[in-house]
Amino acid sequence: MNFEVKHLDNISVFHLKEKKLDANISGLVKAEVTLLIKGEGETNLIIDLNDVESCDSSGLSALLVANRLSNAVGGKLAIITSSEKILSLIRITQLHRVLFICDDVEAAIQEFNNA
Repeated sequence: MNFEVKHLDNISVFHLKEKKLDANISGLVKAEVTLLIKGEGETNLIIDLNDVESCDSSGLSALLVANRLSNAVGGKLAIITSSEKILSLIRITQLHRVLFICDDVEAAIQEFNNA
């Protein structure tokens, strides 16, 4: 799995550099997010999916795990995506009511800082 993590003050940005967030890598994403939140003590997390073109139910599960873990430690989670496929899947599954979706990292950081 190809990804990059950047630490910006009290926010970590997890940038997934894969074409698909599916069953092949969702377990690895869950493990990395768990390590960031439980292992490194990060509370506010941005998951940047701008390189991801498609996502399946196991990918959505990884995002929900990240959301639950972040909320459990009093943090926030933002999902960044410009993929209409992913946005449509999130809307169809009604997860736009649960997940905070932003257009870009800068907008997510601004929302975190304003809250």
